Amino acid sequence: MREVAFIKQNKEKWLEYEQIIKTRSVKSPDEMASMYIELVNDLSFAQTFYPKSRTKAYLNQLTVEVFQKIYRTRRQERNRLVNFFFLEVPMLNYRYRKYIYRTFIAFFVLVGIGVISAKYDPSFVRLILGDAYVNQTLENIKAGNPTAIYSSGSNWGSFIGITMNNLLVGLRCFLYGIFLGIGTAYVLLFNCIMLGSFQYFFYEQGVLYESVQGIWIHGSMEIFAITMQAACGFILGGSILFPETYSRFDSFKRTFRNVFYIFLTTYPFLICAGFLEGFVTRYAIVMPAYVNFGIIFVTLFLISFYFLILPLRMAKVVLQKPDFN
Repeated sequence: MREVAFIKQNKEKWLEYEQIIKTRSVKSPDEMASMYIELVNDLSFAQTFYPKSRTKAYLNQLTVEVFQKIYRTRRQERNRLVNFFFLEVPMLNYRYRKYIYRTFIAFFVLVGIGVISAKYDPSFVRLILGDAYVNQTLENIKAGNPTAIYSSGSNWGSFIGITMNNLLVGLRCFLYGIFLGIGTAYVLLFNCIMLGSFQYFFYEQGVLYESVQGIWIHGSMEIFAITMQAACGFILGGSILFPETYSRFDSFKRTFRNVFYIFLTTYPFLICAGFLEGFVTRYAIVMPAYVNFGIIFVTLFLISFYFLILPLRMAKVVLQKPDFN
């Protein structure tokens, strides 16, 4: 069947489904299931015969949205909050996985730029981190405690101050996406270059191991969460730049709600990272190495599993591997 005939044959049905989603009309579970099956069949047909067409992209979007509506409206025994964190958001992460993967690639590239810049420009670390921080850290290194700066202040004071700062950085990463992703790119660029030069500074002073042992107790979860928030910003920017079959404004509105859900799930991890920095990192120098690295690996595994592995597992189990690209 030619694509024009395929569209003409199904256009009214697709428009009806789109209207149901747009107006949030309540349908019975059987009706919603029938809609989903119809769309999966149409999507499979389009993937086979028109793999690079806008029709396939449109059906892909519509099928995902019908799926999400099914799992938002059906009666479930599970707690709504559990369903939100362990079904809805993982499926959104799967849907936007390409943006997430590309953001992490950009993260590693930019950190590498920070390392190279610090290596070949002796003044670069002071330019990025500031003279006060560098001088204080050099004194701490001489005193035998490279991460002593994290021991200053009270536990609760550090926890609250650090957490608020991290939450604001993450909020900027997310909201600056409305500037076509350019604002998000700037925040990510600055923080990644700062991280790269920061770690090279400790390497240059011969205390890289000690810095990793202490700083990454909270850093693994903190940096990962902020990178995810940057991905949210890029998704927002992408919804404006690449609206597919929608107007730019409609594309932005539809995307903002979904991405905001992903963004919200990063906050518990940032709060946890702030708690670790305020209450645990300060004792890194007296803790056994296996405890330090145990915390680092556990926290990194938890956040990696939630944002990178769980979405793939959910897609495999729930969607039974339809090609939602």
